[in-house]
Amino acid sequence: CLENTDPRTRGRGIQLLSHVLLQCYSLLQEKEVLHLVLFYENRLQDHHLVIPSVLQGLRALSMCEVLSPGLAVSVLKAIFQEVHVQSLLQLDRHTVYSIITNFMGTREEELKGLGADFTFGFIQVMDGEKDPRNLLVAFQIVRDLVTKNYALGPFVEELFEVTSCYFPIDFTPPPSDPHGIQREDLILSLRAVLASTPQFAEYLLPLLIEKMDSDLQSAKLDSLQTLTACCAIYGQKELQEFLPSLWSSLRREVFQTASEKVEAECLAALHALSACLSRSVLSSDTEDLLDSFLGSILQDCRHHLCEPDMKLVWPSAKLLQAAAGASLRAYHCVTRSVLPLLLEQYTKHPQSSQRRTILEMLLGFLELQQKWGYVEEDESTLLSLRAPVCSVVFSALTDPSVQLQLVGIRALTVLGSLQGFLSPSDLELVVDHLIRLALHEEDSQSSEAAMEAAGSLAPIYPKVFSGHMVPRLEEELQSGRWEEESSRDRCSLRQRCLQTLAAVSIHTSIVKETVPVLLQHLRKVQKGSKAGNAQDVVSVCQSLHRVALQCQQDAEGCWYYHQTVVPCLLAMAVQAAMQESTHPLLGKALLEEEVLAAMVPVISAATTHLSPELAAQSVSHIVPLFLDGEVSFLPQNSFPCSFQPFEDGECLEAQRRLLVLLMAFVCSLPRNVAIPQQERLLRELLALSCSCNCPFTATTAAKCFAGLVNKHPAGQQLDEILQLAVNRMEPGLAEGPRRTQALTLLLWVTKALVLRYHPLSSRLTDKLLGLLGDTELGPAAADGFSLLMAESPDVLHKGCHADVRIMFRQRFFTDNVPKLVQGFHGAGPDVKANYLKGLSHVLNHLPKPVLVTELPTLLSLLLEALSCSDRVVQLSTLSCLQPLLLEAPQIMSLHVDTLVTKFLGLTSSPTMAVRIAALRCAHALTSLPTTVLLPYKARVIRALAKPLDDKKRLVRKEAVAARGEW
Repeated sequence: CLENTDPRTRGRGIQLLSHVLLQCYSLLQEKEVLHLVLFYENRLQDHHLVIPSVLQGLRALSMCEVLSPGLAVSVLKAIFQEVHVQSLLQLDRHTVYSIITNFMGTREEELKGLGADFTFGFIQVMDGEKDPRNLLVAFQIVRDLVTKNYALGPFVEELFEVTSCYFPIDFTPPPSDPHGIQREDLILSLRAVLASTPQFAEYLLPLLIEKMDSDLQSAKLDSLQTLTACCAIYGQKELQEFLPSLWSSLRREVFQTASEKVEAECLAALHALSACLSRSVLSSDTEDLLDSFLGSILQDCRHHLCEPDMKLVWPSAKLLQAAAGASLRAYHCVTRSVLPLLLEQYTKHPQSSQRRTILEMLLGFLELQQKWGYVEEDESTLLSLRAPVCSVVFSALTDPSVQLQLVGIRALTVLGSLQGFLSPSDLELVVDHLIRLALHEEDSQSSEAAMEAAGSLAPIYPKVFSGHMVPRLEEELQSGRWEEESSRDRCSLRQRCLQTLAAVSIHTSIVKETVPVLLQHLRKVQKGSKAGNAQDVVSVCQSLHRVALQCQQDAEGCWYYHQTVVPCLLAMAVQAAMQESTHPLLGKALLEEEVLAAMVPVISAATTHLSPELAAQSVSHIVPLFLDGEVSFLPQNSFPCSFQPFEDGECLEAQRRLLVLLMAFVCSLPRNVAIPQQERLLRELLALSCSCNCPFTATTAAKCFAGLVNKHPAGQQLDEILQLAVNRMEPGLAEGPRRTQALTLLLWVTKALVLRYHPLSSRLTDKLLGLLGDTELGPAAADGFSLLMAESPDVLHKGCHADVRIMFRQRFFTDNVPKLVQGFHGAGPDVKANYLKGLSHVLNHLPKPVLVTELPTLLSLLLEALSCSDRVVQLSTLSCLQPLLLEAPQIMSLHVDTLVTKFLGLTSSPTMAVRIAALRCAHALTSLPTTVLLPYKARVIRALAKPLDDKKRLVRKEAVAARGEW
């Protein structure tokens, strides 16, 4: 074939040889490679039909490691001379780029020996390239030419022209593009070339200025982003000539644009220019361009700051801040001129709205100072203006306008973060203002912002806050001024005081001051006997909980908190429980469910982050307290009688309620902490959960049992205790007065085992499925599926170290939904709703992607659930369907007729929550394809007119949104 006179036949012969070489190039020897290279170079002069196969063979040879020195140069020279690359097909052009890339990777020094001829040869190869696949490779070659210091010689401008002609990229990939090349890939690849060398600056900057003035937003954005990239490698020399034009274009865009994207990129580019000029090293005879550049910015923007109502005030401020934020030198240059002006304008303009604008601008400059922290005295403009700046900020804090106060609080936080800026007398004023705003400001926004600010500043000035703020807050809590206020104001003031104490408890030294104050207040509340005490206790517990969360990351603070708060809460609760039998009114508040529930997160948060050694120390006191009445470790432990929560007897009912505090503690311990007398504790909890008449206590015992079982190491002990539990539950569920307690225990134990994939979980789940057919327990069993699938707030979640396996919900769904569906079809009409309710609870908690894949098989059942009269089933199903309408429109479109009818019917349900959910679903229907919806449009709009007159505002609001969308 190779010697045939017909070019097509010769081409086929060379093609076969090239395909063989592509398979075995790594096995060739040096002499063979030399022989083949000479043959292929000679073939480049052959008929144009042969060339593509020749190039494939050369690509194979370019990957040979045994290529003799000089052959790479020889091959490339031959290609540059003999092949008109741009007349070839795309794949063949790509082959040429691949040969060049291979040689650049392995024969760099040889190619550099060609000097600028190599660059010129490549320019000829690339000139006129249009295919995006080839351009990505070509751009990478140009970038390597520049960054690896190949000689560009006199061809810098030609190399720039051959690449910059593609700027800005306007490629849109075809809809079914198999190559996956995106416009963004080309943009970034070209930008890497253009911004690779300062040698391109004199050609590139005029091009960027021209494109910034384009009407196309994409061209503006690309130009600005490329300018920002260039500033990273340019110096003063490259920029000098173009600075006035660049500033003029940037200023015009920021002053005139309606696009936030363009504005943001302009500011980023200005910041980059300022940073570039700040970096330049100056010699004695060169002009400092940074000063003159910032001078022109100040000249064009400064006067607009004197017009706080005019529209150019914010663009001017943003430009100045972008330039000032680039370096400390730029910051001083701008603030020297701007800060005194802003302070003067603040004094001149008495209106709150104008003052707010001025203060927000001032705040922007103060926030920039944070980047460099505190600066040397002789340098800082800010330090010389300390008195007027503080005066302006403090005056904003006392202004009647809430919006101005809020900006003032933010400014105060920034000033406080500049270490050493505020004098001791300023700090005392800061504390005064924050206390006044946090406690006495009518508007809750200002109050909350002041608390947040106190929390930010407290760790910076722990001595000031523990020495000045905490005593003031303690005084407020204890003062008789409460009595002068109305009951509601008194309650609000007390609550704010507690919240502020919690907010500042960030530093361990402050925690040691605030925690005793909070506990002292709790004791005071406990001794009172007024109505509303329960709410006061809950408020204290909420503050204690916040402090606990803030202490968790600090080992010292965490242990101090735990050993101070937990024994104190236990002691007060035990005291209250013992008084319950002798003085029914005293301490009653501490035994209410609401209060005990508020104590649980406090004890839990104080325990979860303890080290195993300290947790073991604590558990050795607390478990014996509940099992043996061992009270010696509690503060003020002279109690009137013994503490025996697990003993029988009516009079011990109050003590048994405190098991919720034991649950909070033991269920939050790390898994590697051994619990003393654990088997005995489990048996006591099991007995109590099945025999106690009080639902609160029985549920607590069941949850505590489940929490311990979930973390119990696998083995014989666990199997025995679980068998014991099953033996207690089964007869309890079958008959008798305590079926509800037995069901509660079943649910919590099942959840504990489902989370850890224990083999017994499927047997217990089957028992639960069986109870759905029970007329008495069926509805509660159906609701139990929600408990199994939902995140539990106090036990059995990852935060308290429970054993929670990944994807347990998906596994539960796969194992049990088919059984639920089967049970529904076989159930009697009086219990069918239970299966639907159970199913809707499971589906509601399932990750949506999983649900979408199972939708076709379950949709008919969900539609049937909408006809169920149980409002819980209706609500659960509606909340399940709403996201599916958005995520699986194709499947839902098949049932649009039924969906429209059901949703419209439920918009007149007697239950408000169902009406709202139905209207949301009617709203979500509009995400289905328009062609599917049009036949129903008139009917839906007519039907949705009725809920516009609903007596509930929230229903009317949803009706307006849904009907408007239709």
